[in-house]
Amino acid sequence: MKKFLSFLRSMRFGVLLLVLIGVCSVIGTVIPQGEEIAWYAQNYRSFHGAILLLGLNKIFSSWYFIALLVLLCLNLSLCSLLRLRTVVKGKQTEREIMASMPDQQILSGEGLSLLRSHMESRHAREEAKDGVTIWSKNGFGRYGTFITHLSILLTVIFGALALYTPTTEDHNIMPGETLTLSDGTAVTIDSFRLTDETGRLDYESMAEITLPDGRSSGLVPIRVNHPVSMGPWKLYQQSFGTTGSITVTDLSTGGTDVFYLTDMSFLTADGHSGLWFDVLYPDYIRDPSGEVTLITLTEGSYPNPIYQVRVIAEDVNTPTLAVPGDTLEVLGLRFTFNEPVEYPGIRFKHVSRLVNGLLVASFALMTAGLYLTFFCEPVLVKADEKGYAVGGPRPERMRIELEGLLADYTTEPEKEE
Repeated sequence: MKKFLSFLRSMRFGVLLLVLIGVCSVIGTVIPQGEEIAWYAQNYRSFHGAILLLGLNKIFSSWYFIALLVLLCLNLSLCSLLRLRTVVKGKQTEREIMASMPDQQILSGEGLSLLRSHMESRHAREEAKDGVTIWSKNGFGRYGTFITHLSILLTVIFGALALYTPTTEDHNIMPGETLTLSDGTAVTIDSFRLTDETGRLDYESMAEITLPDGRSSGLVPIRVNHPVSMGPWKLYQQSFGTTGSITVTDLSTGGTDVFYLTDMSFLTADGHSGLWFDVLYPDYIRDPSGEVTLITLTEGSYPNPIYQVRVIAEDVNTPTLAVPGDTLEVLGLRFTFNEPVEYPGIRFKHVSRLVNGLLVASFALMTAGLYLTFFCEPVLVKADEKGYAVGGPRPERMRIELEGLLADYTTEPEKEE
C-alpha cells in the first residue's frame, strides 16, 4: 500500500497524467466534438468507426478523460500535502542546523556591524539566541512549490467546472436578424456563408455580440472549431440550413414584410385566404412537355430552387409551383418568391462568472507560485562574535554578495588539523 501511495504522489506519475491529458486535448481539438454520427461517417469515412467506438467524438466527457482528471487531482493533492508538511517540518530544522553551522568567514567587529546594517537594509528577519544571530530572507519562497502544485490542482478543478457545468442552447438566426438571450445579450448575424472564395467548405457566420452593459464585440467571425467568447457566453458554429423567403406586399397600403419559411406555414391577412407553403425543393428538371420533376437531394446546394405552395382563395385550394422571382396575388396580397437564404445554427454556451473568476484566480496563484519558486530563493545568514556563515537551499547569490561587501573585514577561518 505504501508503494502504491508513493507512486500515486510521484512526479513521474503526475507527468504521465499530464501527457495523457494533453494527448486527449489535442485529439479533441483536431476532431470536432459533439457532431451527429452521420457527420463523422461522411467526413472520416476510413476510421469513423474507431472514432465512435473510442468516444473520440465526445472525448472530454468520456470516462477515461474524467478518470485522468480525477487521478491528476489526487496526485496533486498528495504532492501538495507532502510538500507542505516537508516545508513546515524543515523550516525549524533548517534554523537549528544553521545555528550550529561553523563560521565560513571570520569577521572583525566593524565587519559584524556592517553585516548587521546590510541585513537590516535588506529587511531580513532577525532572530537572536545564545549569542547567535540568524537573519532569514525570502522565507516565503519555501512555499513556492506548494503554491504551484495547489494552483495546478485548482486550475484542473475549476477548468472541469468550466467544462462540465455550463448550460447550452441552440438557436437558428437568419442573416440580418437579432436574437436576444435570457440575460439581455443581443446577437446579430450580419452574414453567413458555406464556402470561401475558392469554393472550399468554410462555414462562417459574421456576428456582432452586444452585452447588457453595452459592450460590443464588433463584427467577428464564428467558424467551426473557432468559437467566439464574449462575457459569460461562448458561441460555436454548430449547424446550418437553407430556408425559403417570401416578400408579402399589401396592395392597398404598399406595406411589405419578408417571411422566412423554415416550416410549413400559412401566410394570410384574414385567416381564410392566402398562401400555404409546403416545401422548398433544391432542384428540378423540366422535360420537353413541360412536366416538372422535383429533386430532393443535391448535397446541400440549391442550384435551381423551386417552391411548392398552395393558393387558397374563396375555399379553393390550388397547388402551385414557383421559382425565385415569380409573384402571385391573392385577394389584395402580392407574394414575391425570393432566392433561398442560408442561415447558421449557433450553439450558445453559458459559463458562470464565478467559475470564470475562480479559473483566472487559479492562474494568478500559479504565477505567484512560480515567482516564489524561481525568484524568491530562501536564504539564511548566521553570525556570532567571531564570524558568519550563509545557508539555505540556494545560498550562492547571497554568499557572493556578502563576500564582496565584507572583503576588507574578513579572514579565512583556521582549518582544523
